[in-house]
Amino acid sequence: MREILAVGAEVPWTRVISEHRRWLLPVGVVLAINIAVLFGVVLPMRRTVATGTEQATASATELNAAIAELKAAENTRDGQADASKDLDRFYGEVLPASFTAARRIMQLKLAQMARAHDVRYRSGSTSPESLDDSTLERLRVQCSLEGDWDDIRQLIYEIETGPDFLVIDNVGLAEGEGGDAPLSLDLEISTYFRAAGDVR
Repeated sequence: MREILAVGAEVPWTRVISEHRRWLLPVGVVLAINIAVLFGVVLPMRRTVATGTEQATASATELNAAIAELKAAENTRDGQADASKDLDRFYGEVLPASFTAARRIMQLKLAQMARAHDVRYRSGSTSPESLDDSTLERLRVQCSLEGDWDDIRQLIYEIETGPDFLVIDNVGLAEGEGGDAPLSLDLEISTYFRAAGDVR
């Protein structure tokens, strides 16, 4: 090696290679093996690892999306079950069970409420109606009452906030004849009940 450094550029490369062939040949073979291993094993494995990492990331993303969809589906199922229970309870406990029960609420109970608030129940008429695309029927009452403003207001409040499912559709209020005459109240009230033959 000293000879090479000492002679410098004057020594031709062919002479250097021929004199140091026994050292250069193993180094060249080792270098060729390293290059072959690099291109034949390391780089393909590196690409495989990168591809595997991408696939693992994509799989984790898909797994998270599937878990989110599962939770959403479970929440929807639970919501539907709760809504079904609430609807069954509404049909069973809130709405009148039949036409007879609805008529009893609309006539008898309404007259009792009027009497409790010192409002005179003058007349009333009921009319059942079938509803299109519904398992319910509607019972409508039109009634005429008389009383003082405070009593009428308390009666309307009790109708709206009572435990029975009553809907006030229309209110007509008129002054009575004369100065001290009671007010005249016309009410249209509805309730709903399960149609006959429709039992869940």
